Amino acid sequence: MIFFSESFGIKSLQTPAKRLLELLFDYRIENRPVLFHVFSNGGVMLYRYIIEALRTQQPFKNLRVAGTVFDSAPGRRNLRGALRALATVLASTNVLLRYLLMLTFATTVVLLRILLYPLTRFIHESHYDALLKAPTRWPELYLYSQADAIVSASDVKHMADARQQLGVSVKAVDFTDSAHVSHLRVYPTYYSTLCTTFLSDCVRGSPR
Repeated sequence: MIFFSESFGIKSLQTPAKRLLELLFDYRIENRPVLFHVFSNGGVMLYRYIIEALRTQQPFKNLRVAGTVFDSAPGRRNLRGALRALATVLASTNVLLRYLLMLTFATTVVLLRILLYPLTRFIHESHYDALLKAPTRWPELYLYSQADAIVSASDVKHMADARQQLGVSVKAVDFTDSAHVSHLRVYPTYYSTLCTTFLSDCVRGSPR
């Protein structure tokens, strides 16, 4: 879904996003503050549809979202980074099949998301652009690194700055030398402290 159907403009992650929100009601925690912890661009794609559902569908409109943590995300279109991510996902796949899938993905991205972008952007807005102007105003914490080879640190910083200009309470932390979604592994204490402090501040500021 992340690498292929979404690249073709098929909103395949809308259903998983709705199911994820429905779990809050299954576990009967829909009246408690909700904090999203989003990992990489795959998580961002899912999150994009989650916030759309929160805005447009009942009973999700009544959920109390306290804030969002972004880990190694979001990033703009980055073919090299996307191929690295896909190669990681397909690491245990047959070598021939792996390279065939990667070639297919690269061709799709170049055609639909680069060469034909002036047309396709009207059909399926990029997830990055959608988040730039998202109507949500709860606090956001961005955890990223200059050493990330998949999602550019400058993309994350641009998003954080843009959201702050819209009036969102934003904090951005650059871990400098940790790899993609590896900040917790490299800096467990610091990472945990940042997240728990952010969670505490969000819940304290969440309307009762």
